[in-house]
Amino acid sequence: MLASLLGSMAGFLGQGGGFWLPEAASKTAEPVDALFNFVLWICIFFFVLICVLMILFVMRFRRQRPDEEALSQVEHNSALEITWTVIPLALAIAIFWMGFKGYMDLATPPANSMGVQVQAQKWSWLFSYPNGVSAAELHVPEDTPVKLTMSSSDVLHSFFVPAFRIKQDVVPGRYTTVWFHPTRTGEFQVYCTEYCGKGHSDMLSKVIVHSRTDYDKWMDEEGNFIDKMPAPEAGAKVFQKYGCKQCHSVDGAGGTGPTFKGLWGIDQPLTTGAKVKVDENYVRESILQPQAKIAAGYEPVMPTFQGRMNDKEIGVLIEYLKTLK
Repeated sequence: MLASLLGSMAGFLGQGGGFWLPEAASKTAEPVDALFNFVLWICIFFFVLICVLMILFVMRFRRQRPDEEALSQVEHNSALEITWTVIPLALAIAIFWMGFKGYMDLATPPANSMGVQVQAQKWSWLFSYPNGVSAAELHVPEDTPVKLTMSSSDVLHSFFVPAFRIKQDVVPGRYTTVWFHPTRTGEFQVYCTEYCGKGHSDMLSKVIVHSRTDYDKWMDEEGNFIDKMPAPEAGAKVFQKYGCKQCHSVDGAGGTGPTFKGLWGIDQPLTTGAKVKVDENYVRESILQPQAKIAAGYEPVMPTFQGRMNDKEIGVLIEYLKTLK
């Protein structure tokens, strides 16, 4: 009977959205919202009950005169003590069961889940699909379970999508997983919720949920965009895709790394005191071996893109840099 009652309450409370929570957009949000609301209403009920009883007792049993004695000296009441032990115990068991069941469901992705690899680095996300397509935003089809296998190339990050009620640490040197089942199309914010350095607050992305038809169309276009666009435009997309904007501006503003505006063709001073001409070879080396020649005035914090950015992408990115006069 208790399980039936909890199931009905979970169904009623687990709709998501409202004053405390953003609108739910995933089946994985339902058990989280149900438990949150269950605990919230328990707290509200007992807060109101205790406050009302306190006020009544203060008014009813206040001392009328200095020499007035208490009406009774009750030292023990078995029924009362059993009541305030059994009810909290039952509520604690119910909360534990809802939490345990929800945790196990969130920790066990369905066997038919679509797999996506997630690479976190200071300060961007990269999502890679089994067919070789990769993007800076996570694109998924509606009403399809999605399993993310995540790793970090530098420090500890944490992947959080409020609308899906999922959050998972992304740890260097190991893989962590999380899954969700989107229930409607739209764009949903992705945050990093583990402080990871100077650009932590800018480590943002989106989950874009498409209809199945639109998802297939996006996948086809994304897989061939370099061949379909002028090289500088494709390079601008590569610039966005790999999160270069987090460290390198294109308008002359300072950042973690040198601005790309007016960079092409100059003699770049290095930390060693030497200079190097910014040309195709220098850009390629800086992408694949970023610690080889470090620009003067900047820290050696850029990660390598060896094995992640292919020759076509490097080529169009170079063409884009040439346009930033």
